[in-house]
Amino acid sequence: MRAELAAKVEEINASVDLLRQHLNVDRSRRRLAELNAIAEDPDLWNDPERAQKTMQERTSLEEALGAIDRITKDVADNVELIELGEMEGDEGVIAEASAALDGLKAEVARREVDALLSGEADGLDTYLEVHAGAGGTDSQDWAEMLLRMYSRWAERRGFKVELVDESQGEQAGIKGATVLVKGHNAYGWLKTEAGVHRLVRISPFDSNARRQTSFASVDVYPVIDDRIVVEINESDVRVDTMRSGGAGGQHVNKTESAVRLTHIPTGIAVVSQGDRSQHKNRATAWNMLRAKLYEMELKKREAEAAAEQAANTDIGWGHQIRSYVRQPYQLVKDLRTGVQSGTPQEVLDGDLDPFMEAALAQRAYGGGPGQVEDVD
Repeated sequence: MRAELAAKVEEINASVDLLRQHLNVDRSRRRLAELNAIAEDPDLWNDPERAQKTMQERTSLEEALGAIDRITKDVADNVELIELGEMEGDEGVIAEASAALDGLKAEVARREVDALLSGEADGLDTYLEVHAGAGGTDSQDWAEMLLRMYSRWAERRGFKVELVDESQGEQAGIKGATVLVKGHNAYGWLKTEAGVHRLVRISPFDSNARRQTSFASVDVYPVIDDRIVVEINESDVRVDTMRSGGAGGQHVNKTESAVRLTHIPTGIAVVSQGDRSQHKNRATAWNMLRAKLYEMELKKREAEAAAEQAANTDIGWGHQIRSYVRQPYQLVKDLRTGVQSGTPQEVLDGDLDPFMEAALAQRAYGGGPGQVEDVD
């Protein structure tokens, strides 16, 4: 077989092996047999919610296992066609089989990314927080730019973004904000963005047009559903109410509808002021607190928990996960994976998938960070 075609087949087979490893095929086949037995139980639909979840899991496993079997067979079939075409000197057959292999290569690449989003909470909606760090007004403006970037990314995927809390900067931008991102695998994708983000640019707030380095941090935690129970002792939580912030004017909130909850043992605090109703804000705040405590538990289970938590201890030098350079050159570079882009504006407009995919792969398969060139 020609060298380029052999290399293509080898690459596809290597990707399929990774899919098998990630899916744990033997265990998944046993689980599918269990689900098929449960689905045959006539009493299953007495509990519609349980039945629906059972059928969804069964369908997902059937599709994933079936895809691996199909791709393996299709690769073998096309290899036979190529060998036959080479024996008979039929370039048309070889070209057709090569095109089919290209399609299989693209499919396994997509499935590799999907397989990386199979964590316990990956499929859930998520809260995303942005906080300005060192850099004053420039960092507050940078925090608002990051919030816009994630909103644009969510729009590209058809996700819904709802503002939960926002604290505006004195001159421009925001001191901090929390949004709720709703969509399949929202947490799975956005969890890769947690950490400190660094911007280097000519400051629009400096009359001398000097270069400025700004920092903002991003925190991400899933919206837990009824299947996940987080026990909180209410005596461990301090509840404060206050007037909701806003632009003021005739619509300024004159009642104490905003709610802040502080979990005393951990120091975790959440604020909800997106609704005029204190009752609704209180319910949202409790959901946020449960979600944050659950995220803390998830981080403890991950091998990289120590590094992730250290990255959030200080919003400044030495803790960033990604640099966005607008001056003296154009570059966005991820400090964990080495993935980079020479078009920062496209990244800031929501083109984040290459960075997220590389970070997910690094979590699943390991690998060291890229070499990073900092700008003084």
